[in-house]
Amino acid sequence: MLSDLTAFREIAARAEGARIEGRPVPTLEREQRRLEREIRSRTLHMRGDAPGDGYRFDPGRLLERLGDEVRLVELAVLDGRVQVLLCAQGRVRRFEGGLLADAEREAEHVQAGLRRLAHPGAEARLPVVEAAGRRLEELLLGPAAAQLGSGPVVMVPPGRLHRVPWALLPSLRERVFSVSPSANSWLRARETAPPPSGRQVLVRGPGLATGGAEVPELAGRHGSATVLEYDDARVPRVLEELDGATLAHIAAHGTFRADSPLFSSLRMTDGPLIVHDFERLDRSPYRIILSCCDTARFASVGADELLGLVTALLPLGTAGVVACSAPVNDEAVVPLMLTLHKGLSAGASMAEALRDARASLPG
Repeated sequence: MLSDLTAFREIAARAEGARIEGRPVPTLEREQRRLEREIRSRTLHMRGDAPGDGYRFDPGRLLERLGDEVRLVELAVLDGRVQVLLCAQGRVRRFEGGLLADAEREAEHVQAGLRRLAHPGAEARLPVVEAAGRRLEELLLGPAAAQLGSGPVVMVPPGRLHRVPWALLPSLRERVFSVSPSANSWLRARETAPPPSGRQVLVRGPGLATGGAEVPELAGRHGSATVLEYDDARVPRVLEELDGATLAHIAAHGTFRADSPLFSSLRMTDGPLIVHDFERLDRSPYRIILSCCDTARFASVGADELLGLVTALLPLGTAGVVACSAPVNDEAVVPLMLTLHKGLSAGASMAEALRDARASLPG
């Protein structure tokens, strides 16, 4: 398996280089597809852990962990309409939202608007995107939006709604909130203890417009952090350092593969770091910040199962991820990341630090 992953990385890097130089790549692409098939086949025949590994979801424990302040909002779909299950204060209440088809259409409009805003000079479109966020809230939360209280919120959407940019919803914009693939994932992350090592890892991939400018400054703040850049930012070394780390920050170009989500990648010096690589870790970083495009995107398969980078990390020991569901503006993301780390260093949770970092940015 390791040799196939190495060969795939080399071929993918050569193909990317050929595209940049305008050279033909059909032969390299055919070899890349062959290696992808081989890796998929080997993965299907690998021996996994025992089913369930003894962890059972307990709704009573979920409500106990939520306490009186935290609201968990799980969205379901019944007869084409969004149903809102509000879990808080020891009980579950149901509210009705709008039509799923309308919500999906509005979410696509918002994503298109965010992609335009990632380019300099598009700030004039911000009011249009914000108006779409208000319409999304009406469709997705309905009357439940008025019942969220003032505390933290955990959003648990179905697979078809995971691309919603939740921070655009008015009731969440200035709030501490997080998004989870499932209530069980949130509960498990809440009960995951950090590793004893306390290690911090900063990774800077190639080709960023700003050169990953936040990484050198973060290295100065975290004097003991391991910094991987240039020739050190190669996949084998990156995986070695990420394994069991308490905090990892990766600034790199991200690529989501809708046709094959487990080949979604982060660009390192020697080629793509893919989801299959992360699955080789004994324990993924306790907290991981992905300063990369499209790292929070998923593909929905089967009975609403989600496949993507974030969903691969959570079962491996990661309790918190900061990721993006759309392209990011390289220059805008640098001050956001610096403020986010400042909050984490002061003892804030990931959700608290991200809320404060968003609030600190102009506009």
